[in-house]
Amino acid sequence: MSARNPITIEVLETLDAIDRRGSFAKASEELNKATSAVSYAVQKLEEQLGITLFQRQGRRSVLTPAGQLILQDGRKILTATSRLASSAKEVATGWEPKIRIAMESTLNAPIFFNELATFLHVHQNVEIDIIESVLSGGWEALDQDRVELLVGVPGPVPLQKGFRTVAIGQSDLVPVIAAKNEYGVIADNAEAIAASLLKLRRVITHDTARSEVPRNAGLMEEGLSSSGLNFYVQNLDQKIAAIVAGIGIGHVPRSRITEHLDKGVLKILNIPSEVGHNDSFIAWKIANKGKGLQALTK
Repeated sequence: MSARNPITIEVLETLDAIDRRGSFAKASEELNKATSAVSYAVQKLEEQLGITLFQRQGRRSVLTPAGQLILQDGRKILTATSRLASSAKEVATGWEPKIRIAMESTLNAPIFFNELATFLHVHQNVEIDIIESVLSGGWEALDQDRVELLVGVPGPVPLQKGFRTVAIGQSDLVPVIAAKNEYGVIADNAEAIAASLLKLRRVITHDTARSEVPRNAGLMEEGLSSSGLNFYVQNLDQKIAAIVAGIGIGHVPRSRITEHLDKGVLKILNIPSEVGHNDSFIAWKIANKGKGLQALTK
């Protein structure tokens, strides 16, 4: 009789949580387990396979090359098993037990969640799972069946992917700088700002794409700055905070910084910009016939 495969769904979920959250303690919070239980699960798998899965880098627990290999294919297994469970229930009822939605980081969150509240008031048995996406990350997540719906995703729309899209308006992104930044005093002077752009650090939100070539939108995409002085962050809240702190410049939704603009904490840069006029979309796969998704996208 062959030995039992030590790589179970549960241990793959544990590895995934540690990798995403960066530590055993944070992963245990997400998994609702004791940190000791998470550590034991990893240690047991390492002993059974005879390899090391994680190594310490500062305060973070980082996968070794062997761990990366396991998790890369393991995530495909997690996605497949999740889809299998959902598909079985959907076949029986026509309704998805869960709808996974990727909301673009620049989306107007209050409006979005108000729409979801209305939907859930009528369809109380549907579970919603929200992740945040940036640029190509949303399209990749939809293509790889990690989500069923994108909301606020920017164009261009990928072709020949079987996606159905509906334009929901243009983004309200504006290029801003902190008043306390040394270049804040010339924010309104188009000529002076243009001459100084090469000296200004750009604050950039990481594209959440895992395997596709990441995109950069905004000042760098438009070729307005090419100094390579970048400051990368994980989400829009961090981006706004970094700009307010005077670290650099970047495009952010006007709706998220109204108070900062009114108080003079942030200033709009007087530069030519087409970013604020890009269309955004909701998108889903044409092949997805779930009743919940159909009701949500009407």
